[in-house]
Amino acid sequence: MFGKGPKKLEEGTNIFSVRQNGEFKDFVVGTVTGMDGRRIGINGIIVNPVGLKNKLAQGKTGERSREILTNPTPDNIVLALIYRVEYETFNEILNLDEDKCDIIPPRIYLMLDGWVREFLPELINKVLSLPPGPERDEAKRVLKHRMDTLTDKHLKRTLYSVCRSLKILN
Repeated sequence: MFGKGPKKLEEGTNIFSVRQNGEFKDFVVGTVTGMDGRRIGINGIIVNPVGLKNKLAQGKTGERSREILTNPTPDNIVLALIYRVEYETFNEILNLDEDKCDIIPPRIYLMLDGWVREFLPELINKVLSLPPGPERDEAKRVLKHRMDTLTDKHLKRTLYSVCRSLKILN
């Protein structure tokens, strides 16, 4: 009633999409740069959650992880972002008749994009993979310092929340 209503897909709109990569899917976050009928140009990043794929292959995760890898959504991918990821620039055209394309709010886009570009998955994964001791303590200090220097408040709040739930903040 008081909002602007549903967001319309147009130039400048932030989107979430997926691309098949073998058995699982990678995900795309980007911004619409142009439209031609049912085809839209996207500029953003494509993320391959290789760390979560490795954990699943090793039998160290359950069905929730498989669900995230086979059906990633803007709501569940943060769980894939606590492990190592690979990403690259994504400048392609999506066909709305064939490709999933969800509109996401600008703050969610900035949080996801920032999370990946700030190498947060690598920092978190390092803390989680090291045994207790001085190396792990140093990895925690590096992560905490990185968290303290983030300027995006939403990204910082989400990262703190994830780190608390993983019990890696003391």
